[in-house]
Amino acid sequence: MTEFAAFRPQLAEAYDELRALLDRFADTEVLVIGDLTLDEFLTGQVERLSREAPVLILRHESTRQIPGGGANAVYNLAKLGARVRVVGLIGQDSQGEALRSIFAAAGIDTTGMLVDPDRPTVTKTRIAGHARQSVTQQIVRVDRKSDRLPDPELQQQLAAAIAARVPQVQAVVCSDYGDGVLTAPVIAASLKGDRVIVDAQKDLARYQQATLFTPNLPEAELAVGYPIDSPARVQQASHDLLALTQAEQMLITRGEAGMTLGDRQGHLQHIPAFNRTDVFDVTGAGDTVVAALTLALCAGGSYWQAAVLGNLAASIVVRQFGTATTSVPEMQAALQVLLEESS
Repeated sequence: MTEFAAFRPQLAEAYDELRALLDRFADTEVLVIGDLTLDEFLTGQVERLSREAPVLILRHESTRQIPGGGANAVYNLAKLGARVRVVGLIGQDSQGEALRSIFAAAGIDTTGMLVDPDRPTVTKTRIAGHARQSVTQQIVRVDRKSDRLPDPELQQQLAAAIAARVPQVQAVVCSDYGDGVLTAPVIAASLKGDRVIVDAQKDLARYQQATLFTPNLPEAELAVGYPIDSPARVQQASHDLLALTQAEQMLITRGEAGMTLGDRQGHLQHIPAFNRTDVFDVTGAGDTVVAALTLALCAGGSYWQAAVLGNLAASIVVRQFGTATTSVPEMQAALQVLLEESS
């Protein structure tokens, strides 16, 4: 019996409740505080080698801009039907305006996006090329970012923007990619929320007593300082991470090994990966997990139900290349397919 086959009775029993939670996603309102990134994809056809240097010359065909980093968490929530407010920083540049426009078109409240005149909008530009009738391949990536922290006055403005919005939402999501937005004053303001979900790449202890953390395996291993390579280590890591953060719940996402949800009482609940074969790109899948599980919690779901729906959402977006989102109808269809294929 496969791991998923053993899990299927639990999924089948919870099916009606999971469907009902998905139906209530549109009734939720969430605040995201994050490191906002713009992902750019420039594509062209290779014409020849340059005479100026041993490099390719591309004839430009298209430029695509999509939310990345913490902005991907924002966008995922909006695409799942939530009313979303965002607090973060953009630069005084065209990339920041592009990100604001994308959000506005999706119905996202952008009034909390403050402009930092001293730092650029974090932008990751991927340049890809192809010969005629050949596969397009990435050639180089150009990153725009600053290692400087925002000015202290700007940090206080971010904290004030958060404090004004926290009473109006059902959950706060901290999407920390280490790009400088989530400083001590900002984190302190974020933790005033009743339900705070943290997706941080490092320094988890800064978010003391947040509700739930969602580290992936490398992030969890970095935090505990040892490899998490066995069931016993998963149990120990969950215990140690909860002690480190004083959180209510810890969800360790483990790729093809699924997810493990742990609480302070030492109870672990394992959820197998719902899609282990059609995995093309895991970029941004963690943001999708956070978005779906946050909305499930806001809709009244248990932590287990929220983790199941987060897992389901991730199983959809990893089937697509690049940063992707999903929707409630897609999740409803995928949930139905899971049960039918396993019956």
